[in-house]
Amino acid sequence: MIRWGILGAGGIAGSVCDDIALSEGSTVTAVAARDAGRASAFAERYGAARGYGAYADLVADDEVDVVYVATTHPHHREHALLAIEAGKAVLIEKPVCLNAADAREVLDAARAAGVFAMEAMWMRLNPLVRKAAELVAEGAIGELRGVRAEFGLGLPYDPSHRLYDLGNGGGALLDLGIYPATLAYLLLGRPDSVHTSGELAPTGADDTAAMEWIYDGVPRAHLWSSVSTAAPNQAAILGTTASITLENVCRPSAMTLHSTDGTRTDFPDPLAGRGHGYGPEIAEVERCLTESLLESPLVPHAETLEILELLDAARASLGVVYPSENGGTKAS
Repeated sequence: MIRWGILGAGGIAGSVCDDIALSEGSTVTAVAARDAGRASAFAERYGAARGYGAYADLVADDEVDVVYVATTHPHHREHALLAIEAGKAVLIEKPVCLNAADAREVLDAARAAGVFAMEAMWMRLNPLVRKAAELVAEGAIGELRGVRAEFGLGLPYDPSHRLYDLGNGGGALLDLGIYPATLAYLLLGRPDSVHTSGELAPTGADDTAAMEWIYDGVPRAHLWSSVSTAAPNQAAILGTTASITLENVCRPSAMTLHSTDGTRTDFPDPLAGRGHGYGPEIAEVERCLTESLLESPLVPHAETLEILELLDAARASLGVVYPSENGGTKAS
């Protein structure tokens, strides 16, 4: 059994724990939160043996094999390094860090320590996303001509909400835009250039961001994300003889292959009715740890860094700077 320590006791940590419980190869052993009472309540809810009021106690637990870092973005660097320094494998919630420089530090530290590290980019491991990439590689849509993807939530402006809070890593790009960007990168690779436009919230966080990725002078990817504006959250993969549509880009619930001759093929969701969709991510961590891998070939470090570099550049174009960047104090 792979024994998990959960660092952070928020909503996403609970969803991942639900899906860990569905795996025959994993169990939640310990939980840590800033508040010991909250940690104990969370541990009891998810069947963990121990709840800690200090993150250092969790990473020092000899019965924890891998630490899932489920805190907010500005804390990922510090908390991941804490676990790595204790010799623990880490699964770090996306984005792996606020920026590529911090992410490189974390991933380099993991490799130097000889421990596994992976960004928790569940979309890359989703079976429908992987099937879409397989279809494109097989030529099922002819020549790949472009990708269009969107992710908009429609949250009313509230300066205290995490997605609008600049000090807590708020903004559309890192929370939402990372999904369209990851899909486009998976299919098209790194663009030659990027044109970014958008709108900032009064807090200085990016409310809406649009990226146009250009390859050999041709715009091939149109990627949009917004905190304040709701969207169908669809993706389209466009080819010369067919196209693929995905419903719910971050966790696809349906996929259809549309041929130019009018025929369509629907692909059912293999994860329907089974948890929240984190199962493939959990299974990949289990596989990598069992095989003593330091990184997942499905979520390689180099690609995690390249995508974050693209998001760094997009934020810079919009003028978004987090308090811990550019000489600021690291989050703690």
